Amino acid sequence: MTTKVLAVDDAPDVRRLIQIKLKKAGFEVLTAVDGQDGVEKALAEKPDVVLMDVMMPRMDGYTAVTTIKAEMDPAPIILMLTAKGQEEDVIEGLSGGADDYIIKPFAPRELISRVKVALIKAGKQIDIED
Repeated sequence: MTTKVLAVDDAPDVRRLIQIKLKKAGFEVLTAVDGQDGVEKALAEKPDVVLMDVMMPRMDGYTAVTTIKAEMDPAPIILMLTAKGQEEDVIEGLSGGADDYIIKPFAPRELISRVKVALIKAGKQIDIED
């Protein structure tokens, strides 16, 4: 069974980079263009992992994380992936239910590694290539 990742970001270039790199690493990748779209796709598609930007139109990432965590049982692993890197931003993201917080710009290798580590910590079986 392939691990399903939902990348939620309003920047098309970021979504595309995530999609290319994670697919190459063996993940199935879905995308969403903003927080509201991300919540809707998460509820419908039941991804294993959600990569969530913070600053987006219609619904910000913090609100989207809280909504997903409240409405999905079991909830997916959620990693914030954002340029908002101040200490209070990280605290807000993790306090709101995110499992990890990655600051942009990010190295694709680090992103793949952090996704794998989060899956392992959650006790998920991963069967993906390096």
